[in-house]
Amino acid sequence: MSGIHDRCLTTADEYGMPGDYVAGANIAGFTKVADAMLALGLV
Repeated sequence: MSGIHDRCLTTADEYGMPGDYVAGANIAGFTKVADAMLALGLV
C-alpha cells in the first residue's frame, strides 16, 4: 500500500498536480497500461 501511495503522489507531482491523489492514481494507471501495450507491440 505504501508503494501505491508513493507512486500516486510522485506521479501527481510529475504532471503538475501536487497533492492530487486522484489525478496521480489515474495517470499512473494509464501510463502502466500504456507501457504494457507498447511492450507487447499492440500500439
